[in-house]
Amino acid sequence: MGRQDVAVVQRGVSAGPVGLARGVVLTGLAIGEALLVLWLCLVLCLACVGVGVPLLPGALRAVRAQARRQRRLARAWSGVRVDDPYRPVSAELARAGGWAETRRRLADPATRRDAVWLLVNPFVGPLMAFLPLVAVVHGLFGVVLAFAWRPITSAWNGVWFDFIPVNGQTTATMAAALGVVQALCGLLLFPRWLMPLHGRWVRFVLGRSRGELNDRVEQLQTSRSDAVDLQAAELRRIERDLHDGTQARLVALGMTLTTAEALLEHNPEAVRALLAEAKGNSTRALNELRDLVHGVHPPLLADRGLVDAVRTFALELPLPVQVTGEIPGRLPAPVESAAYFAIAELLGNVVKHAEAGQVSVDFRYEHRVLRAAVHDNGVGGADAADGGGIRGIERRLAAFDGTLALTSPPGGGTTAALEIGCDLLDGSDATGDAPLPR
Repeated sequence: MGRQDVAVVQRGVSAGPVGLARGVVLTGLAIGEALLVLWLCLVLCLACVGVGVPLLPGALRAVRAQARRQRRLARAWSGVRVDDPYRPVSAELARAGGWAETRRRLADPATRRDAVWLLVNPFVGPLMAFLPLVAVVHGLFGVVLAFAWRPITSAWNGVWFDFIPVNGQTTATMAAALGVVQALCGLLLFPRWLMPLHGRWVRFVLGRSRGELNDRVEQLQTSRSDAVDLQAAELRRIERDLHDGTQARLVALGMTLTTAEALLEHNPEAVRALLAEAKGNSTRALNELRDLVHGVHPPLLADRGLVDAVRTFALELPLPVQVTGEIPGRLPAPVESAAYFAIAELLGNVVKHAEAGQVSVDFRYEHRVLRAAVHDNGVGGADAADGGGIRGIERRLAAFDGTLALTSPPGGGTTAALEIGCDLLDGSDATGDAPLPR
């Protein structure tokens, strides 16, 4: 089904009782947002005296969850896609919460947009969403006037229906005709117009600004250049490994077999020794090829997925590694490969430099984002600015629009959290969100 067909279907389901129900839902969300504004103001006031500081992380998470829900509704009901513009927060930092998480969220420009949405939408949202229901109810009132205009005008000391003064059967019939038009407009036309307007309104307030989009384009251009350089370097490494390792062993194997062929009739004992040497060279060449293939894409990663491949890799390390979390489906192969080698590089750095006694790897998949955090209890002090392996991991992840956040205070251990936006291959809805109302 193409985009035009999807748009036609969305316009169709936006009309009628479904459209009215969606308007009621959006109005209810606007009322909830108004209450959330009051709660956030109370928390900020209490934070000024220190009492509300522990409440700030939860309040900010509630604000962000409400904004995410509006973005999802805009896409599901209007076909307007508004991506999350939030800066990444490491899984370890999100679990720890506290002032560090609050400070990072407050510094995010997207949080300020969420606050603007909460302040403005309770006034603008119901005006767009509740108008169809108001038109239907008011139109039905006009139809009722055609049959009960006498008692209503007597009880209310006269009635006006829009611009029509109802003072007789003729004007009551005119009000009923106008009411039918209003009810039909509220039932069929207004939802079809206002649902797309709601989607554009969400994109206008909660979407990325033009400056952020320009920065995003520059970032993608840089990551594409890094991806090309990384791919070229990887190809050079494979070529070097084949030339210096496997090819040399195969040449030596051929020379050994040639010598054995020449000595076959005159010195069988020497031939037996040469064949044993050739067998050893073939075994070593096969092992080198296997290691080379493992360095390109481990077979276990293709067979069992990212989490099991990392667990198997962790078993080979000389220190205990606890791997937790699951991914509810298979990721695209390039994403799995990038995440696997990034985590393997991080674990290798822990073994070489961290002097740690324990390491943990935690996986999460929510909101269409893969998150993985590697934490150790070592000496800390790691710095991404030093380059080396950390810089290589950042370049590898940048090819998939991924990020790496490093927290490593001296003496306090190191936490490296990576994030890659991606969809699951099986199409399962593993976003961690509640089901959307119909």
